[in-house]
Amino acid sequence: MSFFENSIKLINEAAEIMKLDKDVVTLLSHPKRIFSVTMPVRMDNGELKVFEGFRVQHNDIIGPYKGGIRYHEKVDMDEVKALATLMTMKCSVVGIPLGGAKGGVIVDPKKLSKKELEQLTRKYIDKIEPFIGPEVDVPAPDVNTTPEIMAWAADEFSKLRKKNMLGVVTGKPLAVGGSQGRGDATSQGGCYVLDEFAKERNIDPTKTSIIIQGFGNAGAHMARILSAQGYKIVGVSDSQGGLYCEAGLDVAKVDACKVEKGSVTKCESVCTNGKVVDNEGLLASQCDILILAALENQVREDNANNIKAKYILELANGPITPEADKILAGKGVEIIPDILANAGGVTVSYFELVQNQMNYYWTAEEVQQKLHPIMVDAWKRLSEYQKKFKCTLRHAAFISAMSRLEEAMKARGIDQ
Repeated sequence: MSFFENSIKLINEAAEIMKLDKDVVTLLSHPKRIFSVTMPVRMDNGELKVFEGFRVQHNDIIGPYKGGIRYHEKVDMDEVKALATLMTMKCSVVGIPLGGAKGGVIVDPKKLSKKELEQLTRKYIDKIEPFIGPEVDVPAPDVNTTPEIMAWAADEFSKLRKKNMLGVVTGKPLAVGGSQGRGDATSQGGCYVLDEFAKERNIDPTKTSIIIQGFGNAGAHMARILSAQGYKIVGVSDSQGGLYCEAGLDVAKVDACKVEKGSVTKCESVCTNGKVVDNEGLLASQCDILILAALENQVREDNANNIKAKYILELANGPITPEADKILAGKGVEIIPDILANAGGVTVSYFELVQNQMNYYWTAEEVQQKLHPIMVDAWKRLSEYQKKFKCTLRHAAFISAMSRLEEAMKARGIDQ
């Protein structure tokens, strides 16, 4: 099954458990709008190259569409449709008034100069401009897109509309309407959820080991936060491989070493008896909690049985395939699902949109004060549904999200 088909399968499974109105299931199984665009870009060598991009708007019954733009050579429409669908669920599970969308451009940004990348971004915004805006659809950063790219996007949209409309995208630099706390919002939100999960499961951080697959922005932030809370970080990885140390890693030293040498695989000397492993080796290493902070489909049918962790937290989108999900459930592994675990990012993106619209900005402390209760309340609601329906946390998350969506659809009219 494709990524999108798997997403719809989850909707159907949760709908069956909660006895969701079939009309609601039908609506949630079909994105409202799907379009593709082409962007001609004059390359630095004079060649004209055409790039293909997508935008999928899944559902806006609760509020404007919201979702990132990813630049990746393998992104396709199926992936974008799936991620837009999951974004609808993610916004609903934390109770923010936004719907789901996603965008993508088929490109390896590392092969473009800064000038070419800016041209591509501006052309993409030119093409989707009629369908986005602070009250319509608000894009954000995703894989391989940065605050600088969001600044170009906001600038281009503002030029087209002939007025400052910085709220058209989120994840911007602070100098052009970004929000304090956005950089570590995904990881901080995940930590707030893990805190609540740990309390319910009587997990002692000082006696708990963690592996973080994906030592990028979100994974590295989470490693710092959890290490400060007393958790023992025993493994990390990046695109080149992993580093495992049973005695525990000094996260600050690994972070500094990666910046200096380019990969955690070159940081073996920062720990005693540390060893470099490949990605599969890291996933199969001993730990209590495995945090998946890389890309989708990392734990699959062929490697799920190798997982030794008791608990998994999905900081990335869709890192576990449905087949692996069943295998892990059979082993008694509890999974904190992505649509809640990484929803801190979209929540603070919502805060950024609100601040842009008010033209009044909060401190980092105020952002955290607002983020914490949202994540805690979302966990408590999910936990209650899990107990009520005796289902997995993933199904409980979808039930929580779809309960809100059903209520809104019936209030506004099921055929909207």
